[in-house]
Amino acid sequence: MSGGRLVVVSNRLPLGENPSGGLVVALEDALKTSGGLWIGFSGEAAQVASDHLVFHDGASFGRASFDLTQADFDSYYLGFSNSVLWPMCHGRADLSHILPEYLEGYRRVNARIADLMLPHLRPDDRIWVQDYQLFPLAAELRKRGVTGTIGHFLHIPFPGPADCAALPNPAELFEWLSHYDLLGFQAQRDLSNLSESARQLMDVEPLGHDRMRLGGRLVRLGVFPVGIDTAAFMQEARDAPDEDRMRTLTGAQMMIGVDRLDYSKGIPQRFRAFQILLENHPDMIERIAFLQIAPPTREAVAAYRDIREETEHLAGRINGEYATINWTPIRFIHRSLPRRILAGLYRQAHIGLVTPLADGMNLVAKEYVAAQNVTNPGVLILSRFAGAADTMQEALVINPHDPWELAEAMAIAMRMGANERRRRHAALLRDVVEHDVGWWSATYLDALEQAAAERGQVVDVSSTDQQDQSDPFVQR
Repeated sequence: MSGGRLVVVSNRLPLGENPSGGLVVALEDALKTSGGLWIGFSGEAAQVASDHLVFHDGASFGRASFDLTQADFDSYYLGFSNSVLWPMCHGRADLSHILPEYLEGYRRVNARIADLMLPHLRPDDRIWVQDYQLFPLAAELRKRGVTGTIGHFLHIPFPGPADCAALPNPAELFEWLSHYDLLGFQAQRDLSNLSESARQLMDVEPLGHDRMRLGGRLVRLGVFPVGIDTAAFMQEARDAPDEDRMRTLTGAQMMIGVDRLDYSKGIPQRFRAFQILLENHPDMIERIAFLQIAPPTREAVAAYRDIREETEHLAGRINGEYATINWTPIRFIHRSLPRRILAGLYRQAHIGLVTPLADGMNLVAKEYVAAQNVTNPGVLILSRFAGAADTMQEALVINPHDPWELAEAMAIAMRMGANERRRRHAALLRDVVEHDVGWWSATYLDALEQAAAERGQVVDVSSTDQQDQSDPFVQR
């Protein structure tokens, strides 16, 4: 970055020695070279919330955490973030649970995060806020006199007008967003949803395809599809030990799905499609084995307990009806597996099943492609409602709400010849390699620099890069 220090803010802080993960890989270089700082929730509930950030050693960049009381976690995270915003953003307003205390807690926690950040900010910082838990953060920082460049990236879908209107505070949502200099999205559909929702619910003036005046403030817009650390994942898949592969007594080809157990992921729909496949293509019995890995998430929220019950019931029913002595149709694993094991399972799988009902991007699609043996690759079946479908058209792109279409795609994938599989995979892999996680962060940060330049705030920071990270923020 040619401007000042990069400050990243996310709901969770990557902790531990030498933290890893896709977002860390994407941002580490920019954080390190700018003397940057990453701020996020520690993951620990506190009896009494601390009035200062806690700094952590062990990374090549600065890290500072805040804690939350259990009451704040329940209202801000489990409440407004995941019982209101998450279902609205994923087209499931019917699953939202709106309570006044949820919105109050969401506002309160974002205001507190701004208070905790303020003593550690510098005038030339570039602040990059991540995801839906922190929509109000820029507005709160502006109230406290921060005039520097602030960008936001939304990792999940942006809701259309009907879902925005179902929020308890649609006008306030756009007021929050108007304080960012750059709003980044996973797919064109999300940017279009923002524009149309704002047009219907807010004072907005379009200024071309990448700018708008929102509530009287100029905001840049952009689509930045997030990628993976492609080279590292390819190597991990090649190095995966054979003992971590799935065994079969019938020589069945594996079909794999890897998703958090969330109602947006379409897992019950794919189980029903698999049953139709076995009903309509009896020759597939003992020839295809479906491995579904679905780690638990947010089980304190009622909708997540319901989806677990439904999924386990369907798996049990299908296995009871179709299993043979030597073959179980569905293996359902309700826990996380290490990344190195997943990489090997992706490489082994003849079909990668990525069929969300709504998804920001879905990096499983890209991981599956990266993991394949290029001489004998598998087939990706991809929902048209995943952000990944924008650029991964050589997959078998399907409507996950249509179980017959999905079942037929499974049959096509099972019978697809090696030449067509290689052709499709080569095109998919080219995109995954060219648009990896480093490309994503560099492209976004370049756009953030352009936003800073437009505001006339590009400054020479050669004398400030070496300042201690606890230097107070000087208001202008």
